[in-house]
This record gives sequence, structure tokens and C-alpha cells, in this order.
Amino acid sequence: MLAQPAKPVIEKGTLKEKEVLAGEKETPVVIRRETEKELVSWVAPARPFKRRTRQFYVTAISIAAITALVLFLIEGILPVILIIALVFLFYVLSTVEPDNIEYKLTNRGIKIAGKSTPWNFMFRFWFIKRFDSELLVIETAKIPGRLELVVNLQVKDKLKENLLRFLDEEEVPPTFIDKAANWFSKKLPQ
Repeated sequence: MLAQPAKPVIEKGTLKEKEVLAGEKETPVVIRRETEKELVSWVAPARPFKRRTRQFYVTAISIAAITALVLFLIEGILPVILIIALVFLFYVLSTVEPDNIEYKLTNRGIKIAGKSTPWNFMFRFWFIKRFDSELLVIETAKIPGRLELVVNLQVKDKLKENLLRFLDEEEVPPTFIDKAANWFSKKLPQ
């Protein structure tokens, strides 16, 4: 016996029409959203903080004044105004203690004081120490490129364990700006 040729399927414009013509049943697709679950939560200061001494401020203002004088002779008054603004900002951040805020690690991302950053905007994480505070640094796709969260030592291990489910732990080598800031901070008195 000769094999009978297969019945040709009439092709129409859409995939759904092809399935119906081929004799397949339609199956509905159900999308269920997973509810947000809190994995780790802690309360810590909004930023690392270290109270400075009078000698530190005298040294910092002296360096700023000399730099401002040189820039005034070269460029004019605008760089001087910028340096004064930066010194004022540094003074305020060094004298006003930060508020304590709530950090939450969830199955959908990280919430910092109620503002959420989803996992798909984060790449990798690592821990550093600054001003006697332990920091969790997460590289992100959003500006400014990094999230720096103050971490309590009690939750560090649990936090690391949960973060490894979503991100890789890999410390990024310091950039030129990081190296310059570290060098400059070592020159100032503590």
C-alpha cells in the first residue's frame, strides 16, 4: 500500500487560527502573582556617621580656603562658591546624626524606608566597613549606580544567605574616584 499524503493544514494569519485548524484545544493561561514576603528586616541609621573633632574642621577649612584662593585667581568667583557649598554640605553631614530607618529584604527586591528597588535592577553585592559601620553595597542599574545600606551585625549572616539567592557576591575593584577619596581621607586628621 502506498502511504497517503498528510492532510495539508490551511495556514491563516494568526497562531490561534493555526491551532484551531490543526484541531488543538485552546487552553487558558493563568498568571498568578506571588505575594511579597519579607525575608529579612532591620532598623539602622540612614548613612554611616562619625562625629569629627575641631582639628579636623580646621584642617578641612584650611585646605578648602587655599584651594578656593587658587581657583579664584584662575577662574573667578564661581568655583569659590562651589567650594563653600561643598564645605557647608560636608559640615552638615558630619554634625547632624542620621535618622534610623527600616530596611527590608523581600522576595521582590529591597525596600529602604518604604521605597522599593526590584531585583532586576541589581547585579552584585559585597560588604565594606566605613566609620565603624558595616555597609552592604549593591551595584544597581539605576543612578547613582550603588545602594549602600548600613547593616546591623545581628542580621548580616541571614542577610548574606538570602541575598545569595538573588545576586552574586563579588566586590568591584575601586574606581579612580574611590581611590582619590580614600587617599584624601587618609591625609585629613581623624
